[in-house]
This record gives sequence, C-alpha cells and structure tokens, in this order.
Amino acid sequence: MPRPISDVHAFEARATDADLDELRARLAAARLPEAETVLGAAPGPGRWGQGVPLADLVEVVDYWRTGYDWRSFEERLDRIGQFRTTVDGLGIHFLHRRSARADATPLLLTHGWPGSVAEFVDVVEELADPADADAPAFHVVAPSLPGFGYSDKPATTGWGTERIAAAWVELMGRLGYDRFAAHGGDWGGVVTTVLGGRFPEHVLGIHSTLAQAPPGLSMDGLTADERRWAEETRRFWRHRAAYAKQQATRPQTTGYALVDSPVGLLAWILDKFAEWSDTEDSPFETISRDRVLDDVTLYWLTRTGASAARIYYESHDSLDPELRVDVPAAITVYPRDIEKCPRPWAQERYRQIVRWNAPGRGGHFPSLEVPGYFVRDLREGLAAVLVAGGLGG
Repeated sequence: MPRPISDVHAFEARATDADLDELRARLAAARLPEAETVLGAAPGPGRWGQGVPLADLVEVVDYWRTGYDWRSFEERLDRIGQFRTTVDGLGIHFLHRRSARADATPLLLTHGWPGSVAEFVDVVEELADPADADAPAFHVVAPSLPGFGYSDKPATTGWGTERIAAAWVELMGRLGYDRFAAHGGDWGGVVTTVLGGRFPEHVLGIHSTLAQAPPGLSMDGLTADERRWAEETRRFWRHRAAYAKQQATRPQTTGYALVDSPVGLLAWILDKFAEWSDTEDSPFETISRDRVLDDVTLYWLTRTGASAARIYYESHDSLDPELRVDVPAAITVYPRDIEKCPRPWAQERYRQIVRWNAPGRGGHFPSLEVPGYFVRDLREGLAAVLVAGGLGG
C-alpha cells in the first residue's frame, strides 16, 4: 500500500444550485445566429461545412437545459475517488482508483483539449478491477491538466508540457507510485512522450494515441498508406487548425466568449467532437449527448474556457525535436484521428516500439467512441510494454 501523504486531500465536486439555475437561464436566453448557408445539405460531413449546424445546436441546448443531469456526473466522479494536492505551487485535481489486485500496475492517464477527466470516467473501473481475472489491472490516476476542470488556473506563464510532466512525476511519487506506466492522447500524448523521454527512471513504459515524430522527416520510403497519413495530417494543420492558432496566439480573447456564453462554449467544443470522431454526420452516432455535456458542463462550471486554451499558448510546437523516448512504447493510431504518424517517422523518436496498432474504427476520443475496444487495446499495449521492461509474464 502506498504511504498516505498529508498533502493529498479528498475532494468532492459540488456545483451550487444557483450555478445550475444560472446555466439554465443563460441557455434559455441565448441569442443564436441565423442558420448556416449550407442548410438543406444531405447528412454527412458537408452539412457541418461551416461549423455546428443550427438545428443540431438548438436540439442539444434544449436537452442541456431540460434533460441533462449534472448531479449524476458528480456522483460518478465521487464514486471513482477525487483528490487534490499542491504540486509546484499549483493545486492539482485528480481521480484515483486503486485496484483490489495485488499485482496491479500504477497507470497515469492524461487527457487533452477539448477533453477532461470526463474522457476516462467510463473506463476507470474496468482498468482497475477487470471482470476477466487474467486481464492486467491498474491503480489508475487521472489528473486534470493545469487550467482544466478542478485543477487551479496558473497565474503566470510557464506551465507547458515539460513542467506538467515533471509535476505528474511528483504527483505519482506522492501517491507512493515511484514507477508507473503512462497513457495519453492529444496534449496528454505530448505529456506522455515527455514523461517517457525525460523520466525513464520513473516511467515503466508508455501507451499513446498521438505519436509525435521529429520535424523535417522525408516521405521517401513510406508506403502508400503511410504517405496518405502524412498528407492528411499536413492538410489538417494547414486547413482545419484555426482553433489551435487562435488558442496559441490569443487565448484570452477567445476566453471571454467561452467563459461568458454556455452556447458559445458548447459550439466551440461540439464542433471538435463532430469533426474529430469516427462518424459520418453527428458525433452522437458514437458518443452520447450526456458524455459530451459532462465535458462541456465541467468547462462551464469551472470557468476554464480561457485557462484550458492557454496550453496551446504555452506548448504549441514546443516539443523538443531532440527528445527521444527509450522506454518501451505502444502506439495506437485510430483511423479518424486528426494526426496520424507513420511508423518509420515515429521510430525516429520512440526507440523501442513494442506494439503498433492501427484499428479499423475510432477517432480522436476513443475512450468515449469505442470504450470497450479502447480498454482492450490499452491493456494489450501496456502488457507488451511491461513484458519488454521485464515486468510482465
């Protein structure tokens, strides 16, 4: 058992009734624009060509105001176990679910943007105490990134991915986990790469859905599929990443709208769930409205629209091009994710890839889109990582 640390305190998520009443009032009084001029387009990606269609937004706003139950989500967080502690001068919120299994491995899960710990709520229990006794088990720790959710908002610059990774090592050590495995996607994938590269004495190995190749690599020698991946990723950053440039350069300006308008916040985030999920039209083909609204409401109640966006200001294009990851790594590339790194490029940074997986389904939010598959893939990837590190059997 880890030694209890006095600096770690239990935490409960409790929005006031007044906050929830205000949210519903703002939703009822929302001023909406006219419909998009692609109105009438057939269902499919083209219908979202100018962003979230008005009819879809109106439907979700109505459900958010009249049907969605935030208290249920609060209860789910509490059942997993919520805590806070101060690391490097900043209050950090995290979920912590210890496994009942004596052979469990500590596992750190790091989310990204526009995600939150809400991404992991549906998978924590199965990772900690799997129904299959032969499946690996994990002591799961899922922190809220600085400026996200119930973690504190940094008051100064400097909280980029390198500092976050160092804080996560301190956090895990404080919980009694001196060595641990790590997983992440989106910004969580960048943090996980930094963890594996900078702290090999603490990180047993990593699993990531976001491989980050060093810059400037040639397409010579890539297969046709690998070239297609590289070209799709390049097109994304050239033509579909205005949100990232805005948040990397003017997060404060965007933040006024995101903190003041729940409908604006919803549209800003829902747009990404739609575009980045493995669906043909609506994100709700694979992700329930409740799961999306868990995430959006967490941003709203904690007023983190601006502070969360600042991770782009702090870390956009900042990953050290010389950083190499020598600990065992498992990489999964989902087909509808926004960045897909060819394996030959990934191998230039991750020097010991022990499992490479490219499933047939799933997008940027696999723990929400395909949660059962996500858990199986994470287990298999980490099992390979642990065997490579001499810790599995």
